[in-house]
Amino acid sequence: MTNTNANPAASSNGTANVPRAATAEDVGVVTRVLARAFEGDPMMCWFFPEEATRPPALGSYFTTLFTRQYLPYGLCERTEHAAAFWVAPEAQEKAVPDEDTIQELSELLGDRAHWFRQCVEAAAANAPQEAHWYLAVIGADPVARGRGQGAALLRSGLARADAAGLPVHLESSKAENLAVYRHFGFEVLEEVPLPGDGPTLWTMRRAPRG
Repeated sequence: MTNTNANPAASSNGTANVPRAATAEDVGVVTRVLARAFEGDPMMCWFFPEEATRPPALGSYFTTLFTRQYLPYGLCERTEHAAAFWVAPEAQEKAVPDEDTIQELSELLGDRAHWFRQCVEAAAANAPQEAHWYLAVIGADPVARGRGQGAALLRSGLARADAAGLPVHLESSKAENLAVYRHFGFEVLEEVPLPGDGPTLWTMRRAPRG
């Protein structure tokens, strides 16, 4: 699930663009950034249709993902106004949401919980079988649009995958971002319609570069 305002042509903006590890102390900053980044995302609007309550609900949603799933098992990075969660190949079995995490998110989603569980199952069914790095979440606060912070996080993770000689997979929930990911070498593998007349996810793959 990705939603980035990355501008591949943006120039560096000093230390604000330098990725660093996100820790438990960053939970407030990371979740605020991602809640703002995904506020207009088709998938998040489907999960949280009430516009008035969506921002705090997204904050709780990303807090759960960050603290229960990706901080313990993934590689989490942030800049001043962007954040990304990556999963290395050796950690992917552990990084799958456990039943307690799914239950916590289901309670937050209310009457959308059924569709959320089906989305988790659909993502698992379409997971690639090859060894790969997985870009689970990336987003930039719209206040930083065009400053290159999302792009800096993308390049950081892609460099790790390239060093290991491994491909990268992601799912994009926003059609406008496909061109951005193509600029970084991704290609669309499949369009996955979500159940219950939900939006479309695009699964994408980037081959390793020497």
